[in-house]
Amino acid sequence: MGATDFVQDGVVELLFGAAGHWSLADAHAVAGILSIAMDESSRSSMPLSVSLGLEPEDVRVFLTEGFPGIPLERFGALGDAPLEISYEEDCLRRLLRRFSTGGSMLQSRMAFLIARRCLRPNHLWQDLGLSSREELNSLMREHFAPLAARNNANMKWKKFLYRMVCLDGNGLCTAPSCAECTEFQSCFGEETGVALLARNAQAR
Repeated sequence: MGATDFVQDGVVELLFGAAGHWSLADAHAVAGILSIAMDESSRSSMPLSVSLGLEPEDVRVFLTEGFPGIPLERFGALGDAPLEISYEEDCLRRLLRRFSTGGSMLQSRMAFLIARRCLRPNHLWQDLGLSSREELNSLMREHFAPLAARNNANMKWKKFLYRMVCLDGNGLCTAPSCAECTEFQSCFGEETGVALLARNAQAR
C-alpha cells in the first residue's frame, strides 16, 4: 500500500500510529493537519515539507517521534530542499510561538504548521484538515491560550492572526481599525463549509 492509499485512509490510520504521549485531541488535530498536507502533496507533486511548513529534516523527526507506528515511506516524498519562508509567514510564525500556551516542542511545531496553512485560500479550520471551526477553537484554547483569550469577538482565525501581526507593528493590513474596514464581514462572518478532507475524498 503506497502513499496515495494512505492519504485515502486518512486520519483514522494516523491516529492508530500516533505517539502515546499525545492526548487524543492533539493526535486528532495533528492527524488532520498531516492528512490535508499529504492530500495536497499527492495532488500537486509537492514535497510534504512544503505543505507542512517544516524543514525536511524536521519533518522526518516530527513523523518519527509523532507517528512511531508508521514507516516514513508511507508519507510520500518528504522533500530535501530548504524551505522558502516569506515575510508574511515569518511574522505569523513568530506571533504564534510568542503566544503559545507553554512553549512546548509540539506547540512550536504547530506554530509553523498553522503559519504555513494560513497561506492557503480557505477558512483556516479547513486548510488545517479539521472538521469544524469549533475544533480549531479548541486547538487554539489549548495551545495558544493568550491568542484565544484575545479573540473575544469571535473573529475568523486567519483574519485574527493577520490582525494581530498588524498590531505587532507589521503592516499586513491597511485598515486603521476593524470598525473602519470595508471588509468587516469577511473577517467576522460565519465560517461554514465542508471539511476539505471529505470534499477531496468525494472528488477522487
